[in-house]
Amino acid sequence: MSLKVGIDFGTSNSGVAVYDGQHVRLLPVDPKNVLPEVIKTVLYITRDYRCYVGQEAVETYYRDNVNRQRRYVKQWAGEIDVYGADMHYVRDIYVYVDELQPGRLLQYLKTALRRDGYQGTKIFERFFSVGDLAKIYLAMLKRRAESVLGEPIQAVTLGRPVKFSESPELDLKAQETLRQAALEAGFKHVDFELEPIAAALDYEQTLTKPQNAIIFDFGGGTLDIAVMRLGDPRQREVYASGGVDIAGSDFDRTIIEKRMLPHFGDGQVKHHPEIAEMVHAVPDWMALPELGTPVNRNILEKAIQAKIAPVRLKALEGLIYNDLAFTFYNRVEAAKIALSDAGATIINMEDKDIALWELYTRHQFESDIQHYVADVEKVLLDTVARSGLEPGQIDAVVKTGGSSNIPLFTAMLARLFGQGKVKASNAFSSVVAGLAIKAGR
Repeated sequence: MSLKVGIDFGTSNSGVAVYDGQHVRLLPVDPKNVLPEVIKTVLYITRDYRCYVGQEAVETYYRDNVNRQRRYVKQWAGEIDVYGADMHYVRDIYVYVDELQPGRLLQYLKTALRRDGYQGTKIFERFFSVGDLAKIYLAMLKRRAESVLGEPIQAVTLGRPVKFSESPELDLKAQETLRQAALEAGFKHVDFELEPIAAALDYEQTLTKPQNAIIFDFGGGTLDIAVMRLGDPRQREVYASGGVDIAGSDFDRTIIEKRMLPHFGDGQVKHHPEIAEMVHAVPDWMALPELGTPVNRNILEKAIQAKIAPVRLKALEGLIYNDLAFTFYNRVEAAKIALSDAGATIINMEDKDIALWELYTRHQFESDIQHYVADVEKVLLDTVARSGLEPGQIDAVVKTGGSSNIPLFTAMLARLFGQGKVKASNAFSSVVAGLAIKAGR
């Protein structure tokens, strides 16, 4: 039997499901997670190139890295040619590397597919392309799913955003990189479905009569929209689809930029540009780990001894050199999620030299992300306009993805289409369930 599954390779979380023609089965591919059917899209690679994914990756990372010792050694990195007037000479380039670093934790693997110019990263002595990282993650996901099902998986329907990029060339390149990664991961056949259309196929299972529906798929990496006719498979039609590169990770970054940077010295180091540059790198999950150099530590230590915002710079030093960035980002994301149900929450973190406490209200959050609302509303209304339907002709607006539960956007949908038309689906499983249905058919 040739088994085919649906895989939602998400920005923050992923999942695998299979459809038998009547029922969707979500596979528990991460037994260590609170929701075993949801696996974090994180990859941890050790110095000896052992790989871990999901909650196991997180736990192994914490065990190996947090508050560990560091030892930097000078390492030759290559040569450069230097030209000046009638002079020419070759100069050796050296970098400091931490020879005690046990591994690298990588997040947002899917986002890397969309980054123009980002080719990959060097992990210890090997270079890993974006496709290599996706291949490793998908191969491990495949093995876990096969273990659950007890048989080999030959084919997969992968979800993809409506737009990896505004550029058609880059969009196609990202899809083909993901296709090749899946093939190298061991799948014999790979096809794709737009994520909002997959969510629509899952929602359609609940319908007893045809309707015009908007799928509002707002996750960790992108907002994807589809306007469709659903309820009768013979007359199913996609009227229009659209998307924009705005989602949960942007909101996390905004919270850090607007509320958390003062805890690390922002506003008190403006006359010290090299320190200000470190502070302003805190929101960037890709840049922060690269700051842990002996030069930067020396700069911070001298500033602390000179009584330049010593408590805050000690916190910055602790964040960088005790590998606490992942913990910090998780605390910020958890606060954002809490504000979907509560009017206020606390962002707090205590570890060694960090004692961070910030009261954060829903009103502040909505104010901080207000500039995104206009962009979201514009792409939504543009997509509806291209469908040829008027807002009053929409029968249902189906929310999926974690960011779709943010009250500010729920209120926007109710204002545009009517409160009674806004419907919630399972934020973490509707896309993968729809991909399984597509794969099964």
